[in-house]
Amino acid sequence: MIVKLKNIASVQMGHSFRSRLEPDLNGNISVIQMKDLTEDNRLNDQELVQIDMQDLKEHHRVENNDIAFRSRGQTNTAALIELSINSAVIAAPLLRIRVENDSVIPEYLCWFVNQPSSQSTLLSKATGTAVRIIGKPALEDLEIVLPSLKVQQKIITINRLSIDERKIMNTLAEKKGVLTEAILMKLATDIQ
Repeated sequence: MIVKLKNIASVQMGHSFRSRLEPDLNGNISVIQMKDLTEDNRLNDQELVQIDMQDLKEHHRVENNDIAFRSRGQTNTAALIELSINSAVIAAPLLRIRVENDSVIPEYLCWFVNQPSSQSTLLSKATGTAVRIIGKPALEDLEIVLPSLKVQQKIITINRLSIDERKIMNTLAEKKGVLTEAILMKLATDIQ
């Protein structure tokens, strides 16, 4: 089945802060910004800015399994938000995607948005020359292939394993490089 994203999820622009964020260690709200999204499309919640914000509207509040979409810049991918924090808001220019249909798993939707075919479709609808912008309507009109929940879960599992494998292979390559350099240095400095 193929559906438009807007038929299974809501898309909302992140909260637009009128001024520079003033960090407050005792603040009541964590702010999710573009810099907090990792290369493997996860939220790095270790360094979120805390602010004191008393007038946060409920529709701006982030929920577990919401998706943050990078609407501006060279990278226009989505990141799944798995919250370990109590209260958070997404800052503009990020868009928040919230699944509102039981036929899709949020992590699958995030994976699908990040696929090359989806990225190509979104890129074709981008505006701006100096800074690429993917507007809310373009994201809402993205066509999503929806297999069964069982198949979605299999895709999620395989994708997670693939990400873990890449991390392990990168770590292994780094360690191998260090070992090789040490062996070569020992060869170079051994006096015979």
